[in-house]
Amino acid sequence: MDTPAQDSPVPDAPVRPSPATRVQWGRVGSLVGGQAAVQLGSFALLIAMNWTAVELGGTRAVTVLMLAATVPRALMLIFGGAVADTLGPRFVLLRTTAARVVLLTVGAVVTAGAHSLWPLVVIALIEGILLGLAGPASGVLLPMFARGEQLARANSLYAMVLRVAPILGAPAGAFLITVGELWVALVVGAVSGALWFGCLLHVTHGFVRPEPEPGVSLVKRSGDGFRLLAQNPRLRWMFIAALCLDLAFSWPAEVALPLLVSERGWGVSAVGIVLAAFSVGALGSSAVGAALAHRIPMFVRLVVTGVGLAAGILVMALMPSVTSLTVVAAGVGLLSGLNGPAIVTLYQQSAPEDRMGAAMSTLSLAGIGTAPLSIAVFSSLSLVLGIQTTWLLCGAIAFVSPVAAVMALRQPERVDAVEPAVTESPVPAAV
Repeated sequence: MDTPAQDSPVPDAPVRPSPATRVQWGRVGSLVGGQAAVQLGSFALLIAMNWTAVELGGTRAVTVLMLAATVPRALMLIFGGAVADTLGPRFVLLRTTAARVVLLTVGAVVTAGAHSLWPLVVIALIEGILLGLAGPASGVLLPMFARGEQLARANSLYAMVLRVAPILGAPAGAFLITVGELWVALVVGAVSGALWFGCLLHVTHGFVRPEPEPGVSLVKRSGDGFRLLAQNPRLRWMFIAALCLDLAFSWPAEVALPLLVSERGWGVSAVGIVLAAFSVGALGSSAVGAALAHRIPMFVRLVVTGVGLAAGILVMALMPSVTSLTVVAAGVGLLSGLNGPAIVTLYQQSAPEDRMGAAMSTLSLAGIGTAPLSIAVFSSLSLVLGIQTTWLLCGAIAFVSPVAAVMALRQPERVDAVEPAVTESPVPAAV
C-alpha cells in the first residue's frame, strides 16, 4: 500500500532476498517483462512521432520535438532521485506510469482530429517530465530483488530488454505510421504502458513508504546525488567511467557514422548494417551475462571490456570497407553488452541503500545528459579536424573509462552501517 506503515522501522524495503536465494526471479521476471512491453511501445512511438514531425515541419520540427522530450527529462532526473528516495519507488512509479497512460490516451484522441505540431510537442514535454521522474525509481528496484553477485545477472537480463527494444520497436513504429496514423502509435504506447503498470503492481507489492526525515526538504535532497559523488570515491570514479564512455560513443554512433559512410560512398544501407551488427553483438553478450555474469570477474567485465571498447571505437574510424567496419562494430557491441551492466552493478553496489534513487539519477545523467553535449562538441570539432580525426579523438577519450574503472575498484566497497533488520517481509519472499 502507499500509506506509511506506522509500525515498520524499515522504509520501502519489504522484499529483500534471503541469503540462500540471493535473487527473487519472480519479481525480476515481472520487472523485465514489463520493461520489455513499455520499451517496445516507447520506441515505436518515438519513431512514429519523429516521422510525423518530419511531415509537418521538416528538420526544424523534429528538433523542437526532440528538445521538448529530452531537456525536461534530463532536468527532472535531478529531482527524480530525490522523489524516489523520499516517497518510495512504488509511489513514484505507479503514479507516473498511470499519468503517462492517460496522457497517451488523450493524445491519441487529440491527434486523431488535429494535424499540427503543437499536440506532439505538448505530449513530448509532459512525457519527458514523467519519464525523468520515474527513471531513478526504476533503477532502485533491481538491487532490492538481487543481491551480491546475482545482481550482475539481473542487470544483464535487464540490459537485454533495452537492446531488443530499439531493434523491434523502430520498425514497429514505421509500420504503424505506414498502415495507420500517429494516433494508432499513441494507443499502442498507452497499452504498453498499461501492461507495465500491471507488472509494477506485482513488482512493488508490499512496499511501504519511507519515513520522512524531519527538516529535510525535497529541494535539499535533490542534490544528494552530487553530494554522494563528492563523498564516495568509488561512485565518483564510476561516474567518470560512465560519463567518458557515453561522451566518446554518442557522436560517432549518432552523427559521425552516417557522415563517414556518405563520405566514403558506401550507401545509406551501410549505416543500418553496422548499427544492426552492434545491436546483435550487444544483445548476445547481454544474454551471456544474464547466465554467467556472476562467474566472470568484475575486472574483466569492467576494465578489460572498457579497454576493448575504446580500442574498438578507434579502429572503427580506420576501417576501409563496410564488411570490416561491421565486424568491428559487432565486436564493440559484444564488449558493450558486458561493460554496461557491470558499470550499473558496481554503481548500485557502492551506493547507500537509502540514497539509491539519488545515485541512479546521477548515473542516468551521465548517459542521457551526455548525448547532446557529445553531439554539440564533437560536431563543432569535426568542422575543423575532419570526421575521421574527431572520431579518433573520441576513441582516445574512451580510454579514460577503463582507467577510471581501475581507480574505482581500488576504493573500498560500500559497508552499510546498519543491515536491513527485516528477515521476513510483509509478503512472501518467494514470488
